[in-house]
Amino acid sequence: MHTFAHSVNRYFPSNRHLAGLVVVLVGSLFCLWLNTGLDTWSNGRIVGLSSLTLAILFGMLLGNTVYPSFAEQLNAGVCFAKGQILRLAIMFYGFKLTMTQVASVGMPAIMTDALVLISTFLLTYWLGTRWLKVDKKTTLLIGSGASICGAAAVIAAEPVVKAEAHKVTIAVATVVVFGTIAMLLYPFLYHLGWLQPWLNAQQYGIYTGSTIHEVAQVVVAGNAINPEVGNTAVVTKMIRVMMLAPFLLILSFALTKGSNDHGNKPSIMSRIQQVNVPWFAFIFILIVVLHTWMPMSDSFERSMVKFDDILLTMAMFALGLTTHLSAIKQAGVKPLILGAIMFAWLIIGGGLINIGISSI
Repeated sequence: MHTFAHSVNRYFPSNRHLAGLVVVLVGSLFCLWLNTGLDTWSNGRIVGLSSLTLAILFGMLLGNTVYPSFAEQLNAGVCFAKGQILRLAIMFYGFKLTMTQVASVGMPAIMTDALVLISTFLLTYWLGTRWLKVDKKTTLLIGSGASICGAAAVIAAEPVVKAEAHKVTIAVATVVVFGTIAMLLYPFLYHLGWLQPWLNAQQYGIYTGSTIHEVAQVVVAGNAINPEVGNTAVVTKMIRVMMLAPFLLILSFALTKGSNDHGNKPSIMSRIQQVNVPWFAFIFILIVVLHTWMPMSDSFERSMVKFDDILLTMAMFALGLTTHLSAIKQAGVKPLILGAIMFAWLIIGGGLINIGISSI
């Protein structure tokens, strides 16, 4: 009971967090305003930029110029945003999805998502660690982002992987770069007529939702065909997002070595006892269930979605502030090569999985 109370208390900021949190909040609100502004000023022509992308870029700009002078006073609050606020953001993500939506696309979407997720993550891990010799934590984060839901999955996997800020940023960068390309490429290929021989409009929606990195990118790529395809794509994508909770639990178990005094191989039970359970991911599922079955007003739902957008943007801004360009430079080009290979796999391998399941 004491541990539970202690865990809950960790989500309440203290006085020492306030200065850093105010800076992060102001920065994230600016990024949300700028994102809306860019959309209005360009008549929706600037696609692919989201408040999360702007927050990490703006955060990095400040983090490598003025922030180091104030880091001592602000660091506690910035780390709180990167940790606890990030977990809260993942929990509240549940207000963007219902179980009814999941049922509407049926088994083909669920099976496709599961196969794309498993194959993409395992392939990323094998290529990254064995062939490209990319740092293990960076590889795990790139795999999480590519196989589930982009930046949100990368930052949700961070507490389980225990990666440094620059590794998280590198993984997020691969998601932003290749997800944006995918968002523009998919509708282009569809309109050229290259996908129609294998996938009808509904199946294109499932293909888009199961293989493009970010939720926002899926919205653009699906709605570029028509709103119905857009809905199918987004729901398929949100099923992938729901797979985040079991994925993080399995990842935590896989990363738990276990130990005993005699140097023998640890038992399954001793490893289970050491697993760092990602409770925030399961609360996310609980919120999805409540969102489905409990009557909620439209204004409440809209408020929760906006609140979640602010929390996610705050976590990204804090991440940007603590990312040093020198550390990214040190990582070199290999993580981007890994991201590019996985991008090609999602298009071709993901396409073959979609075609295979749609023909069953």
